[in-house]
Amino acid sequence: MKLPTFHDVLRAQRQIRPHLARTPLHRYPALDDLVGTATWVKHENYQPVGAFKVRGGLNLVAQLSPDERMRGVIAASTGNHGQSVAFAARRFGVQARIVVPEGANPGKLAAMTGMGAEVIVHGADFDAARLHCERLARDHGYRYIHSGDEPLLIAGVGTQTLEMLEDEPELEVIIVPIGGGSGAAGACLVAHAINPTLQVIGVQAAASPAAYHSWHQRTLTCAPNTTLAEGLATGSGFAMPQAILWERLADFVLVEEEAILQAMVSMLERAHTLAEAAGAAPLAAALHLRERLRGRKVGLVCSGGNSSLAHLRQALKEG
Repeated sequence: MKLPTFHDVLRAQRQIRPHLARTPLHRYPALDDLVGTATWVKHENYQPVGAFKVRGGLNLVAQLSPDERMRGVIAASTGNHGQSVAFAARRFGVQARIVVPEGANPGKLAAMTGMGAEVIVHGADFDAARLHCERLARDHGYRYIHSGDEPLLIAGVGTQTLEMLEDEPELEVIIVPIGGGSGAAGACLVAHAINPTLQVIGVQAAASPAAYHSWHQRTLTCAPNTTLAEGLATGSGFAMPQAILWERLADFVLVEEEAILQAMVSMLERAHTLAEAAGAAPLAAALHLRERLRGRKVGLVCSGGNSSLAHLRQALKEG
């Protein structure tokens, strides 16, 4: 397994620059007060698909071979990875097919369809959709784009951390949400190359802890997958991101559903930001680690803003 490198992130930055504007890194006094230290938010919710994964999708699809472009691409997704692939495929004239589980976020489904992708609904959860997607790829010869085990995806999403450190070089901690782990893996590559003392901390939902257990046990494991946060909802660890995280992730925490919902509300109130559940999870983690972070400069990756209305109502009611 050939892992991506920091040089791959630099190449990805050149690859995606013509297609994506930089996203802002903002600091909010009310958020500083809540967390208890200097806190910046990386606004990946400002991306054209509302989430960070578009960076990886563009980097990968831009480098497909002519044969792969002709055959088309397929991916399994709870939403944001699928939007990323659909957006990039449309940009480069490639047919995309996205397999999603039943009950997937309707806004994300509409966005994928609107970008020209064929959406295939199959299975009760992400892992069932992923297995069906892999079968379709084998049967029809589509180029399968895994949501985590793709070096070009990890290098692409690593550019978000590169931008953070260009804008605020003195960050000491970056907290990244983890589902499959591509975003955190990319962050680790960049942090290790630019400032090895910078700590990257991952956060996953306690209701879907497969990546968390895989990191702690140093082996790929499966676990129940019941979180409301689509971007954190994986039932098994992914090999390529975990190989990077095992070596370079400083820490990994779990947060409860109630804490995620409360963080969604706090992002609205204190940072004027609509964050989907996964995008709010870093704030939930920062509050969980509040005493440990005191006096340090902290970056929170708001990975996306594609909250369903149902989740937003739930957050406002329960958070």
